[in-house]
Amino acid sequence: MIRVVVTVVIFALVAYGLYVLADRPESVSLTFNHAQHSVKLVWAVVALIVIVALLMMIIGLARWLLRSPANVTGYFRTRRRSRGFNAVTQGMIAVGSGDVRRAQKQANDAERILGREPLALLLRAQASQLSGDRAGAETAFRAMLNEAETKPLGLRGLFVEARRRGDAHAARLLAAEAVKTSPSLPWAGTALLEFQSVEKDWAGALATLGRNADHRLIDKETARRHRAVLLTARAIDQAERDRAAAKASALEALKLAPGLVPAAVLAAKLLSESNDIRKAARVLETAWRVQPHPDLAEAYMNVRLGDSARDRYARVQHLAALMAGNPEASIALARAALSARDFTVARSSLSPLLASGATERVCLLMAEIEEAENGATGKVREWLSRALRAPRDPVWTADGVVSDVWLPVSPVTGRIDAFEWKTPVERLGAPVMSYSDDVLADIDEPEQPKLVEAPAPAPTPVALETPKAAAAEPVPIEPAKVEVLKPEPLKPPPGRRPPPPMPVVPSHPVPDDPGTGSDEANRVVRFPING
Repeated sequence: MIRVVVTVVIFALVAYGLYVLADRPESVSLTFNHAQHSVKLVWAVVALIVIVALLMMIIGLARWLLRSPANVTGYFRTRRRSRGFNAVTQGMIAVGSGDVRRAQKQANDAERILGREPLALLLRAQASQLSGDRAGAETAFRAMLNEAETKPLGLRGLFVEARRRGDAHAARLLAAEAVKTSPSLPWAGTALLEFQSVEKDWAGALATLGRNADHRLIDKETARRHRAVLLTARAIDQAERDRAAAKASALEALKLAPGLVPAAVLAAKLLSESNDIRKAARVLETAWRVQPHPDLAEAYMNVRLGDSARDRYARVQHLAALMAGNPEASIALARAALSARDFTVARSSLSPLLASGATERVCLLMAEIEEAENGATGKVREWLSRALRAPRDPVWTADGVVSDVWLPVSPVTGRIDAFEWKTPVERLGAPVMSYSDDVLADIDEPEQPKLVEAPAPAPTPVALETPKAAAAEPVPIEPAKVEVLKPEPLKPPPGRRPPPPMPVVPSHPVPDDPGTGSDEANRVVRFPING
């Protein structure tokens, strides 16, 4: 619309100019070959405009003629690229829908039309992966490495193929190359960090973690936690050869994650060896408030070497008071009381756990208390049998793997900080057993059930239906008599002595299985036989 208005304004100005020139008497004289020609000013201007317009048309025509070959070539090139990109589009749709034949056909067309175009190479790689041609996919991805803009894509594809065929070494090299090419690639930074952690290259893993945090590939909270885990792993490896460096790494890890149990245990052990008992106890107490754990209780109990059982008992009482009511605090107090032979406190601290459902560790601890106080009695066997059926206690587990000790990475996926202190999934459905006070004060041996002789049931008369017209009193049917045939004794062959009579073994009732219910199901019942 603006262009139309501008054109109209220009034409209006030209017309107005010609109108003004038409009223003026001036003329223009032109001398050519000794001949003089005079023209009115307005017609001279009109002639000049026409000559300029003709010159512009001639120049435009000449330029078009000169550019026509290039224009024709560009037209066919554009048409060819349009066909190629259309083949790429149709091929990607075929790959997404799982149409292998169509994807391969479109990939061939795109590669024939576009040549080494990045999208054509990507379609070739996708079609090869869809058809299971891993070699063809790798060839396409390697061709992408020649161009800077497609190199990250080629490295990614080759990395995936290396992981699929189980070549961890090649996958690690490709991830490192991708990090050098583009440090902001999330998959490359994560993969390289996992490989370095599995190889226990803690210095390299810490550097990679810092680079990932700088490029905002992970959030700050996760970066702090992962750094604490890596520092703890490095401290565990350094503990044997450089205890000072190990202590520094463990303390730095605790600043980042105060509740990290392995870091607190290792730091307390190293501080205790350097005779810094107060700081070691403070480290364990801080971690205990965040996550009560049996390893923390054990380290706190033995924070000062050479203490008596009573001293350790008093120390654990203070630790249990910090988290009163927590199951781990009760178990720690019971274990310390058992070491100090205070059986009353040991039993009373476990009573809430026994009432709510004792786990395997609680049952075993009760068996230790019974054996230490009363010797190897029936109660010890009772608690040991209950421990076999009790629910499992929390353990270090990650990706279905259960470990007795904490590990910084998962052995299955290589994920950092994968191990959690929780009950294994496969034992979550274990029956929860509850024990009351009368059961806890039960007997040494299970009570023997009594033998009960049940009388034979009396026969019930059955009334036969008769027509209403001839209704009569019901006729009782006598129960069938069962005749028991007594087998004749076998006679020995002539010349042999008869075998001695078999001793009569009195039938004894089977004792109850402890903890399985009442004794009604285990009683022996005898029924007399009629006849």
